[in-house]
Amino acid sequence: DVSVPTAWLSSLPLSQVKGQCQKGIPASVRAKGWPLLCGAKDRKEKNDKLYERLVKAPDHQGWTDIIKRDTDRQFPFHEMFQSKDGHGQKDLLEVLKAYTQYRPDEGYCQAQGPVAAVLLMNMPAEEAFWCLVQISDLYLPGYYSPLLEGVLFDAAFLSSIFKKLCPAAHKHLQNQGVEPLMFATDWLMCLYSRHLPFDTLLRVWDLFFCYGVRVLFQVAVVLVRRCLGEGRLRKECDGQMETLERLRGVKHEYKNLKTEYLKTFKHCLTSLLSCEPW
Repeated sequence: DVSVPTAWLSSLPLSQVKGQCQKGIPASVRAKGWPLLCGAKDRKEKNDKLYERLVKAPDHQGWTDIIKRDTDRQFPFHEMFQSKDGHGQKDLLEVLKAYTQYRPDEGYCQAQGPVAAVLLMNMPAEEAFWCLVQISDLYLPGYYSPLLEGVLFDAAFLSSIFKKLCPAAHKHLQNQGVEPLMFATDWLMCLYSRHLPFDTLLRVWDLFFCYGVRVLFQVAVVLVRRCLGEGRLRKECDGQMETLERLRGVKHEYKNLKTEYLKTFKHCLTSLLSCEPW
């Protein structure tokens, strides 16, 4: 497990802290809870004023112009990010630019945009920056490097997980020539920020900051089961393109589910989030 700093809810044993994460961290607590869970608070305190210096540092690698082209694409319908002159896009640019200064060997990866945006919806910019650092260094090492070696390994590893936990869906994927690398890379790199309803996403992140990357694997299993777990669903995806469209458009599928099926889907996710991850 990713260690849980004792400063947060220090009067509670670790099992109860995990229990709270399974139930969902209250929205009013996330701004402090997430940085404490992932160690960002400690890292910020040990690097006082560093974020400010990184934001002000000259951009010799030219990442700023590239990042600017993406800032208005992150949650464009959210009030924080609707205006180019608004604080949301400004903070997002600063957080991502600061990261390129902090890790010039990695630079900027587009998948960090939605991750940073979700962080900014829940906390101030400096805390969001240090959470992004912890996600990149501690939770998902190699995910945002130029070669993406971390996420490519984990996406390939998902195939063995699907084979064990959802064999019918796994067989369908194999028959259609669909590898997890072809759809799950974006799921993992963006921490499902583009793929789940927002309230569900926050619950997933509560667990992610407590348990680490295995939560992302669990969610992948739930989504694959919901997309391809039943025979009739697999029949609807009778080719590689149809299968990929179903998996890549999982959020669209979620919005268009019939009421009864939607309840079942939510129940599966709720069951996932209320139990101990692997």
